[in-house]
Amino acid sequence: MTIAMTKTVREIAVEQPGAFRIFENLGIDYCCGGEKALQEACLAAGIPTERVVTLLEEARNGASSASETRDWNSAPLSELVAYIVTKHHGFTREELPWLNQLLVKVCAVHGEHHPELRKLEVIFRGLELELIGHMLKEEHILFPYIEALETAVADGETAPTPLFGTVRNPVRMMMQEHDDAGQALLRLREASSNYEVPADGCTSFRMLYQALEEFEKDLHQHIHLENNILFPRAAKLEAGG
Repeated sequence: MTIAMTKTVREIAVEQPGAFRIFENLGIDYCCGGEKALQEACLAAGIPTERVVTLLEEARNGASSASETRDWNSAPLSELVAYIVTKHHGFTREELPWLNQLLVKVCAVHGEHHPELRKLEVIFRGLELELIGHMLKEEHILFPYIEALETAVADGETAPTPLFGTVRNPVRMMMQEHDDAGQALLRLREASSNYEVPADGCTSFRMLYQALEEFEKDLHQHIHLENNILFPRAAKLEAGG
């Protein structure tokens, strides 16, 4: 095995583009809970470490999509920011209204016999409000500063002085909000019994659960790119690293 068992899941996800998809499919937390060593994470998930290592090595040796193989550790921060805003913020903004409509529809039809749907609705509404405000803060405050910082460093100029003092301050806030979003995703999965559609679930019911799972996957990838790559790189750049 060429992948060190003592490396954290986060380190592997950062070093090997595309590894996040393997972790996602296996239910291994690589964003908010990515500080666990690979062996520990596999044990917690009840998955043989050897199987995970094999999958990681096969993925590393095989072909993946361009977005998965892009080395975000060396790409310009402005490019990474644009990718996050276009792909992940864009996806979130497109999905939220549709998921809302679907939730209302399914709750109206099945809510009486499936009280878990009402719980899902409450959790999702809270997550929606948090994400809308979160993305605005990133797009209007944090991301512009990171881009301006990168430009200043590239041009040999003095880095801009932000009102928030240091990039570590808004990053700390964003990471806390990421943790809150991660907990909301866990509650959604728990309330839905891992998105298990009941026997009497209609097509809309099935679509809702499938869409919520896809939303979860995208948000995990979104948080991973920010927590594990963008934020550490921005803090290092600001510190002169």
